[in-house]
Amino acid sequence: MTGRRLALTVSSCLFFACRGTEMDTDSAAVVRPSVREAHAAQAGTSQDSRRRTPITDAVARVAPSVVTVQTEVIERAPADPLEALLGRSSGQRILPGLGSGFITQANGIIVTNAHVVAGASNISVARSDGTTYPARLLGADEPNDVAVLKIEATNLPVAPLGNSEGLIIGEVAIAIGNPFGFVIGNSEPSVTTGVVSATGRNLITPTAQGQMYLDMIQTDASINPGNSGGPLVNALGEVIGVNSSIFSPSGGSIGLGFAIPINRVIRVTEDLLAHGAVRRPWIGIKTELPASGSSRGSLRGGVIVRTVAPGSPAARAGLLPGDQLVRANGRTLRNPFDWEALLLEARVGESVSLVVERGGREFSATAAVADLPDVSAPKVQVLREIELITITPAIRSERGIRADRGALIYKTSARVTNEIGIQEGDVILQVNQLAIERAQDVERALQQGSSGVVRMFFERGRRVYTTEFVIR
Repeated sequence: MTGRRLALTVSSCLFFACRGTEMDTDSAAVVRPSVREAHAAQAGTSQDSRRRTPITDAVARVAPSVVTVQTEVIERAPADPLEALLGRSSGQRILPGLGSGFITQANGIIVTNAHVVAGASNISVARSDGTTYPARLLGADEPNDVAVLKIEATNLPVAPLGNSEGLIIGEVAIAIGNPFGFVIGNSEPSVTTGVVSATGRNLITPTAQGQMYLDMIQTDASINPGNSGGPLVNALGEVIGVNSSIFSPSGGSIGLGFAIPINRVIRVTEDLLAHGAVRRPWIGIKTELPASGSSRGSLRGGVIVRTVAPGSPAARAGLLPGDQLVRANGRTLRNPFDWEALLLEARVGESVSLVVERGGREFSATAAVADLPDVSAPKVQVLREIELITITPAIRSERGIRADRGALIYKTSARVTNEIGIQEGDVILQVNQLAIERAQDVERALQQGSSGVVRMFFERGRRVYTTEFVIR
């Protein structure tokens, strides 16, 4: 309404100015300067103020800290037919990659997605003015899809970090990044706007990029390939999340974008900077999905404790197999994915307040959050104890498998089943952030994750489960 009243006022002024000049003897000479003066007054004073909004102010505050992340991945290329005939080995090819990031410390610390830099042999970062720096990877956490880079520079603009707790559904959300890189001939980031569509979203079906995410911010601000790693910003110009994925049948934005909450990103970044790895929170329980006749029912069937590790924080808190976790830290737990999402936010050394149901009665319990125990962590030589086959349409039909891609566990040892929880007939869908297309992908993913905790998503009985283990 304010903009409309201003427009009417300006029109009225122009009308009266023109009408007044018609009574002058040299109307043509007088009218043109009056119009020019009116436009000059608009451009010099009121126009700028009317065009500025909280969104433009927020963008101006954050955009200088947004960077383009460029990567090179070396991949084996099939040998030329002539070279193969001569017995020569296959060559290599360089695959370029592109993403976004933002500066969090003036000395060159940059946050982006782990999947943006996964497998990269060379990483460079370009600022909005086109200045490019070589970057090195300080650490990455694939389960949370967060990576930290370092460039050698000082006095850099820093993105103000906000708070992802208490986000308001419907509040303004601004996605900043570089979805097309230098294809459009500019190094400045682009901006899309929308709202916070939802919070606490668990993407248990693989996204267009083949990944699964837990406890995410959903937004309808357009996010496209290349936006990954860029900031999601509120109307105050504070980063509330890291743009990470889209859900789309076509691969383009359809208004279903997802961002990692900034509070979790801060925790992961602090661990990566301090230790080079993330301290994985451990309670000592494994959960299962209750029996349900529908997928909707299974997602609201509760969190049932399947096993409790001896001597674990859960065991000391008095939890038993068969207990149902109702709430944790005040959050209602509808399904095991809600529990996994809570663990992503937990910090080692803190505690989790639980409401547990047993035998129809509820009671409270408190479990400490501990590090993964190195001694008792599963130590598995996976490739020697698991036999995998690639899913085909015939196998899907015969076994009633829901996924259209993945690696079927054809044979495995009893030790792997007991220590990890996977068994014959399960279908491995994802290892860390790598979607599994073929059986050979599992070996490559496990080799990449051999230096830390491996998170595996798998299908059993047409439902998706997750497990974590360490390879030694």
